[in-house]
Amino acid sequence: MGRYDALAALLLEAIQEGGILKKDTNSIPVGISNRHIHLSQTDLETLFGAGYQLTKIKELSQPGQYACKETLTIAGPKGAIEKVRILGPTRSESQVEILQADCFKLGITAPVKLSGDLQGTPGITLIGPKGSIYLSKGLMIAQRHIHMTLEDAKNLGVTDGEIVSIQVDGLRGGTYSNVIIRANNTSALECHIDTEEANALNLTASSKITIIK
Repeated sequence: MGRYDALAALLLEAIQEGGILKKDTNSIPVGISNRHIHLSQTDLETLFGAGYQLTKIKELSQPGQYACKETLTIAGPKGAIEKVRILGPTRSESQVEILQADCFKLGITAPVKLSGDLQGTPGITLIGPKGSIYLSKGLMIAQRHIHMTLEDAKNLGVTDGEIVSIQVDGLRGGTYSNVIIRANNTSALECHIDTEEANALNLTASSKITIIK
């Protein structure tokens, strides 16, 4: 088969499948997150002053979310970590997402949780330029998860809340289990893991993962 015959066959296949060339939806981009903070407006004003608004410096991959210029110091019984980035926009409740190794420096044992699930989480002190606050709950290590739309979930054969495993290729590749599917129509397709998990399997922002069950 010549080059033009092969192209014609490809176009015919596309037409038979609805006129659209299908992409490999099981090749999922990776978002790598470091420790960071989400604040309520009330806590933001306690730390930075009345009426304070966050300063956006970079859009993030998830629609409507962004990194801010502002940072805070977080402090536990044994130590503190400075310049922890705040992510916007503000939320109904504040939370702090750290790495496993940070628990040793802070002297606090943080559970692995999905963002927004504050039940059973310990507290942490936040120190800002205009004040400090003790959060009675909200410290966690982020559970690895995959954001996607409902259409992505249908194409990938998964459902919101389902627990899957992911495969990473390469010399240091491997498999991560207990990855939560977070499917809704306000998300962009991306697998979120923290820097410790990424370093273990030599993942970068240009890496792709696949779902296995």
